[in-house]
Amino acid sequence: MKKIIILLVAVFISFSCSDSFFDLKPQGRASLAQLSTKNGVNALLIGAYSLLDGVGAGNTGRQSTISNYVFGGISSDDAVKGTDAGDQPELSFIEQYNWLADNTYFLGKWWHSYDGVARANEVIQIVGSPDVKDMTEAEKAQVVAEARFLRGHYHFEAKKMWGKVPYIDDKIYKASDPNSTKIPNTEDIWSKIEADFEFAANTLPAVQSQKGRATKWAAKAYLAKAKIFQKKWGDAKALLEDVYKNSGKKLVANYHDNYRTVTNNNSESIFEVQFSVNDGTTGNNGNAGDNLNWPYSSTAPGRGCCGFYQPSHNLVNAFKTSEDGLPLIGNAADGTEDTYNKVDLPNDQGISAGTAFTLDKSVPVDPRLDWTVGRRGVNFLDWGPMPGSTWIRDQVYAGPFTGKKWMYYLAEENSTTHSTSKRNVNNNYRLLKMSHVILWLAECEIELGNLAAAEGYVNMIRERAQKGSVQDPTVNYVVKPYPAGTFATKGADFARNATRMEQRLEFAMEGHRFFDLVRWGIAEKVLNKYAAEEAAPGKEPSGRVFNKRGYMAGKTFTSKNNYFPLPQDEILNSQKDGKPTLVQNTGY
Repeated sequence: MKKIIILLVAVFISFSCSDSFFDLKPQGRASLAQLSTKNGVNALLIGAYSLLDGVGAGNTGRQSTISNYVFGGISSDDAVKGTDAGDQPELSFIEQYNWLADNTYFLGKWWHSYDGVARANEVIQIVGSPDVKDMTEAEKAQVVAEARFLRGHYHFEAKKMWGKVPYIDDKIYKASDPNSTKIPNTEDIWSKIEADFEFAANTLPAVQSQKGRATKWAAKAYLAKAKIFQKKWGDAKALLEDVYKNSGKKLVANYHDNYRTVTNNNSESIFEVQFSVNDGTTGNNGNAGDNLNWPYSSTAPGRGCCGFYQPSHNLVNAFKTSEDGLPLIGNAADGTEDTYNKVDLPNDQGISAGTAFTLDKSVPVDPRLDWTVGRRGVNFLDWGPMPGSTWIRDQVYAGPFTGKKWMYYLAEENSTTHSTSKRNVNNNYRLLKMSHVILWLAECEIELGNLAAAEGYVNMIRERAQKGSVQDPTVNYVVKPYPAGTFATKGADFARNATRMEQRLEFAMEGHRFFDLVRWGIAEKVLNKYAAEEAAPGKEPSGRVFNKRGYMAGKTFTSKNNYFPLPQDEILNSQKDGKPTLVQNTGY
């Protein structure tokens, strides 16, 4: 027994005299050594990809969701805030152009953009370390290219939001030095965004073995988009033609196949943000950033909550067509001569769900309307006819329509929804599609003087809408291509307006509209016209008059609103040597 006690004491003394006994590795975090391997680098890269959906940057996710429904949707003429007057007042301020630098939605979007940039930079820094010994140079180059694609994306998001933003690369960023990223936002960063996409395009493979990873074609399409935002039409055209002719991507036969879980990653998709459910997580991987944007009823998709992000009357009216199947637009490039909004499409605004109602479906409309918008009396996927105000939180305030593109089929409930929330779904967001490429090509051709070529591209999209599936065969769907020579006969401004209208119809409720209006230079005219018309009483072909969004009366969009205000907190946090390095946008 004494020998045992003496042995235990000796062991205790030997440990107590060794510093290594106290050298415990931090729990719950990876060490630099663990990250400096092929597996560690890939984990970091996946972390950079994971922010693409907008969730995970320390905010609510709604402020930075990939759909950009706040900044690209309710800031435009496509959508209203929805819900009721008292819910999320910061969104009401954004909808009504009352933009303040202390609005937390702007702050949340900034956090997300630069968190994504930081993650991408960390990948580049670590994979470039000589400590990573189990990767070939080619493997390292591909990781850098994917990270630079992501860095380009996150900077692009910031650039289109605020205009004047800092560009932070792996040489500037130092995780150990909070002051390293305090740099001015006075430089135009487009060339650096382009450089990231160009490197990715020259390095990445045409096809990736894992869905959701960036490819050569995704990088080229995104680079073309950056060129288009700068009106570099010739450069953009060359890139887009390469993607169009050589990527192997093509329009799918049915428009709606771009908005279904079962057709995720289809032949039209160039780059998708991947969502997943029932993957061992709490559901945040399933489009959690859009989880307020569902009908307000337990009998509807999502099973109740919360009624945000509803289509405007203006958007619904835009889908009306002539008997010849063409949009009701005029010759002015800014849309001021368009006639689609003079009379409203029949609807149930102001008619309770308990009141007998039969929708007049005789007015000709583009079939994309009912793949985009839920309206009373029209089939809603396989849920039956949309029942009206029982699916709307406050119809008097927000209108009678609901969004549709992110919804799921009743037959797919549970398989496509998370076990704890039916509002978390795995219906991917298609960030770059062949339809984008085709309509950007149309824009390029117009600006380069090739109206016939532009007409051909626009008609590809319209022919797909004409021949594809329809949501409800009882609706009078009429859509046709423009007759040959229409663009040449009516001129470049008409061609511009027609192409812009086609982009609105094709990508409605996908978060692009506001940023398109700004880059076209027509946001002020379009949105002031919209605010005045959406505030006034509506009128149907029958003569019935109803109230629309009266709260938009007197709301004014000015040139300063082409960009959002930089978050005030970030300006304060940017101080270096007692002075802020970030400069606020003009007018705020």
